[in-house]
Amino acid sequence: MRHLPDADFRCLCDIEVGGVKTVPLAYDWPGWWSKMELFRPEISGDILFMDLDTSIVGNLTDIASVRRLALMRDIYRPDGLQSSIMYLPKAERARIWAEWSNRPQHWMDLYRKGGDQAFLERFWLDRAKRWQDFLPGQIVSWKSHVRQALYDDERGNGSIPSGARVVIFHGKPRPWDIGW
Repeated sequence: MRHLPDADFRCLCDIEVGGVKTVPLAYDWPGWWSKMELFRPEISGDILFMDLDTSIVGNLTDIASVRRLALMRDIYRPDGLQSSIMYLPKAERARIWAEWSNRPQHWMDLYRKGGDQAFLERFWLDRAKRWQDFLPGQIVSWKSHVRQALYDDERGNGSIPSGARVVIFHGKPRPWDIGW
């Protein structure tokens, strides 16, 4: 709340969390596939989504003001998408839900290695804006921009870059594994 005071933060989850507004999961999709519930039609309005292993480290005003379909450029596949942080306009979510909800098991089987990101790339690879292009330096990767800097004299000392607002933890370690 400190970084975006008027926001209506909610957690998409399958448990009650004390002091946290939640949106209960309606389906029993495993792991990252539960993220597909963001596209349910009964969830209204535009959504700024962040994975639970994302750390907010600065003011989110610019990020929350995007108001267009935006995903992160994949750190390891620069031509791909990463779904750790997404701005999802309601109008953009409808087609995804229509495709997904008709045969979720088919999509989970087809994209079992690439997960939700690979499924979303099918529809948005050439349409989604990339956070790194229009808000450079505000969304960074722990592995590539913070941790790697510990080992690379040319990139800094392992601290969070000064303009960063969000640190993405994709895979291991998780923020709680490093004491965040």
